[in-house]
Amino acid sequence: MTLLTVEHLYTAYGAVKVNHNVSMTVGEGEIVTIIGPNGAGKSTILRAISGLLKPKQGAITFDGRNVTGLAADRMAGLGVVMAPEGRKIFADLTVRENLKLGAYARKDQSGVDADIELMESYFDILATKRDAKGGTLSGGQQQMLAIARGLMARPRILILDEPSLGLAPVMVKEVRSVVAAVRDKFNAAVLLVEQNASLALAVSERGYLLQHGQIVASGPIEELRESSLMRELYFGEQSAQAGE
Repeated sequence: MTLLTVEHLYTAYGAVKVNHNVSMTVGEGEIVTIIGPNGAGKSTILRAISGLLKPKQGAITFDGRNVTGLAADRMAGLGVVMAPEGRKIFADLTVRENLKLGAYARKDQSGVDADIELMESYFDILATKRDAKGGTLSGGQQQMLAIARGLMARPRILILDEPSLGLAPVMVKEVRSVVAAVRDKFNAAVLLVEQNASLALAVSERGYLLQHGQIVASGPIEELRESSLMRELYFGEQSAQAGE
């Protein structure tokens, strides 16, 4: 069943156009990735979906409801939750306080407490650092906190913007396992934006390749991996052949 549909999306910052005629879908419990070079407009799509940026044109439908231009807090209330690029945890608050803020819209206090325990049981570092200020955590630990904080809202779809950005290789592997767990353990779909093509292709079922603000290739991951554009952009085949 289709959970999220984006149709003919156009975005801009003032007079600067970013995305052009972007259409895509995410199904219930599906892991979908948007990949592309730096500056391709990937994060802008996520901002439009999550309500942080009002589209210039196009339609966004979530669970059969037209949510185009709906504010971010209302989108979160519907179950569309975003963990933004750069983690953006609250550095002066403790780990546990950060987790509680992730559930700010929930009224079921007993459920919130249970979910904090759940997050600490899955993300071990959050249990050992529960009273530490967020700003004292390493980059990888902050990323785990940012993802867990998003899950505290009990999203139907978790939007992850560059979760591996700036992380050491060992932590990139950890992010890979966590992305899969969001679907398998927390029953949420995932929309992932990644510049790290290897990570994105490893965890996702379908993908969209973005270039210059437009989708230039899409399909199941194996098909996307074999596309000529993907090979040119990420695997350097054209350059390699030119040098032969």
